[in-house]
Amino acid sequence: MRRASGELRAMKLFVPLLFSAVLAAAAARAADETFYLGTYTKPNMSKGVYIGTIDSGTGKLGPLKLAGEAKDPSFVALSPNHKYLYACGETSQSVIAFSIKSDGTLESLNKGDTGGGGPCHVWVDNTGGTVFAANYGGGSIAAFRTKPDGSIGERTEFIQFNGAGADPKRQEKSHAHSIYTDAANKFVYAADLGTDNVWIYKFDASAGKLTPTDPPSGKVEPGSGPRHIAIHPNGKFAFVCNEMAMTATAFTRDPATGALKEIESVSTLPPGTDKKGLSTAEIFCHPTGKWLYVANRTHDTIAVFTIADDGKITLIENAPAGVKVPRGFALDPSGKWLIAGGQNDDKIAVLKIDQTTGKLTLTGETAEVGSPVCVLFVPETKK
Repeated sequence: MRRASGELRAMKLFVPLLFSAVLAAAAARAADETFYLGTYTKPNMSKGVYIGTIDSGTGKLGPLKLAGEAKDPSFVALSPNHKYLYACGETSQSVIAFSIKSDGTLESLNKGDTGGGGPCHVWVDNTGGTVFAANYGGGSIAAFRTKPDGSIGERTEFIQFNGAGADPKRQEKSHAHSIYTDAANKFVYAADLGTDNVWIYKFDASAGKLTPTDPPSGKVEPGSGPRHIAIHPNGKFAFVCNEMAMTATAFTRDPATGALKEIESVSTLPPGTDKKGLSTAEIFCHPTGKWLYVANRTHDTIAVFTIADDGKITLIENAPAGVKVPRGFALDPSGKWLIAGGQNDDKIAVLKIDQTTGKLTLTGETAEVGSPVCVLFVPETKK
């Protein structure tokens, strides 16, 4: 009997200790995740690129601070080793290179001339050896080699797109809006809003050179205006948000040839919504590959789609973005949180991602920063 009561006392002591250990382990797994914000600079509001953190366990934001000064660094990208950050100087026709200090702030290195007006998107290949830029105003793309110190080196490619689209006002000529490499670093995709093409190139990572594929592009419906691209984690599908048509187009993707074949285009808006004055902006796949997210700027919502095994998409929700004109957003590496940037109300907002349904809920977490238009998380370091 005494032995039993002793065991009971030991158990009473052990259970709280075990519970505390579980809580401690959970707290250890939840860590601050770092993100950068590209902005349009404006007096007394924004001076360049900003840095912030979010607690992956609670979704709580840390303070935002200026990481590096630059004029209108609207879109930003990281090198794979997280030592360098690149921004497109939208009003200076340049790509700006920064080194990242130990505290996450930035030191300016140099600039590279993109060769065309209005660079609006920048991307770094998987080796960190090539930086790409898409010139919206110029209707062109450019590629640069990087130097060992992360600075911009020689421009190895400049490709001028030609042609026009169905809308004489918006598609009077080519407007390159984004550029990406695939996960295997074999192909480059560039969305051309002006001609309704997603141009495809074979990529030589050793030289930073591009070669057109055959066929040379994937096409969206005339007058759609492709803007940004998200490649599914399995590499077999790609999704494009169409700025003008307010649709998301799903493609099958051949990982061997890079070719895109349209599956379907689905509206990003609730049925019956008047599309006049509306446009899409950013697009991302969830890390699990289950859901697709598209920003409806000026509608101020995030469209949430399920992704079927055959790549087809179904709109399940138009969630309030919590900001005005959510031009840019991103999902954190854990896949639990979405941060939306409000270009017109000078703030960011945190939304929680339901891990069962993919749907979004505003958390009430916000922070002020002038005209945030790009949100970029620092990926988890691979071990």
